[in-house]
Amino acid sequence: MKNMLKGLGAALCVALPFLAQAPADAATPAVAGAADQALVQRGAYLAQLGDCAACHTAPKGKPFAGGLPMNTPMGRIYVTNITPDAQTGIGGYTEADFARALREGVAKDGHNLYPAMPYPSYAKVNDDDVKALYAFFMHGVAPVQQANRESDIKWPLNMRWPLMFWNMAFLQKGAYRDKPGKDVAWNRGAYLVQGLGHCGSCHTPRGVAFQESALDESGSAFLSGALLDGWFASNLTGEHNAGLGRWSDEDLRTFLKTGANRHASAFGAMTSVINNSTQALSDQDIAAMSAYLKSLPPVGGNGAAVYTYDPQATKVSLDRPANDAGARVYTAFCMHCHGVDGRGFAPMLAPLAGNPNVLAKDASSLINVTLNGTGDLVINGVPSPFPMPGFAAVLDDKQIADVLSFVRAGWNNGAPAVGAAEVAKLRQSTQAGR
Repeated sequence: MKNMLKGLGAALCVALPFLAQAPADAATPAVAGAADQALVQRGAYLAQLGDCAACHTAPKGKPFAGGLPMNTPMGRIYVTNITPDAQTGIGGYTEADFARALREGVAKDGHNLYPAMPYPSYAKVNDDDVKALYAFFMHGVAPVQQANRESDIKWPLNMRWPLMFWNMAFLQKGAYRDKPGKDVAWNRGAYLVQGLGHCGSCHTPRGVAFQESALDESGSAFLSGALLDGWFASNLTGEHNAGLGRWSDEDLRTFLKTGANRHASAFGAMTSVINNSTQALSDQDIAAMSAYLKSLPPVGGNGAAVYTYDPQATKVSLDRPANDAGARVYTAFCMHCHGVDGRGFAPMLAPLAGNPNVLAKDASSLINVTLNGTGDLVINGVPSPFPMPGFAAVLDDKQIADVLSFVRAGWNNGAPAVGAAEVAKLRQSTQAGR
């Protein structure tokens, strides 16, 4: 659900070195030596839960050494080195420095971090978990000497001092507190989803200053789906078509563990979340996250009735594809994987009939994955045998718009059509630099 995640907007979230220094702290930085291995091991688990590797490890790069580019409307930023290297990483951080960066978005030297680092979510992480994470990054990660790269954002938009005011307005400090009247599993799930899991960073809509519109279930927009960096992160509320309303608890637990179930398969940034994070979580934590997510009321629907499968009209189009441009493309390029009936071969090949990503009002994810394909899901070290290929070099904008319109209307999906201009826009933004 992370997967997150990534992109920045709003001129308020811009940068210049913040002049105030981090407060003096009597504690000293971690030094090499014997660490509590149980604590380090717990920190390693929590780092997986937070999916730290997904952002802080560049493709073919060394673990946690940074360098991953993130596109923003103002320019590209590069993720930082969080290995314990003393010169280029965080080896000089005390536990207090680490906690401040993690939960308040302020580095050791006092400069503010971009909220691409999901510190508004990490603010909810409790002290014991911060301690374990610190132990892991200081004693469980190999130091890598790799200098951080400056962003491509031009002055004056690269000034960081406005983030101080952004934090005043939008950062809610304080670790998660159990909600009275809720059981242990619900509260554990809420802590994981809202905190280290930082699901809201991708799945909650953003306001004009790029702040999450809600940080927990008390806000109606929480986890209702959001557009970010060319993908539409799915609705995770109980909405019955585009959300999780038709998913059972077992469906959701299976998805978090394997990235696929009878309704959908992970793609885009969610592939990284499954690969690096949720598949490694304990069954107890997966069950807690599912219990919490399944408790969220429906938000973000379009008022349509609960989806019911109906293949008839679509079957007629596929029997006579010459009469339907979308059906022609589907027959030639899609049908062998997703089937005449649109039900695919779940969980190995995703269904299209009733798939929440197909039913979503925003078609960005469908356009993006059709253009660019998606990376392999790798479960227990085994790559998925049939990843979605990209068709950017094979199909033009109109053909992709036609086939996606066909799919969104087919099998009683009833979702809006896709225009060629939408495809062209995403083609341009996602293919740049390839």
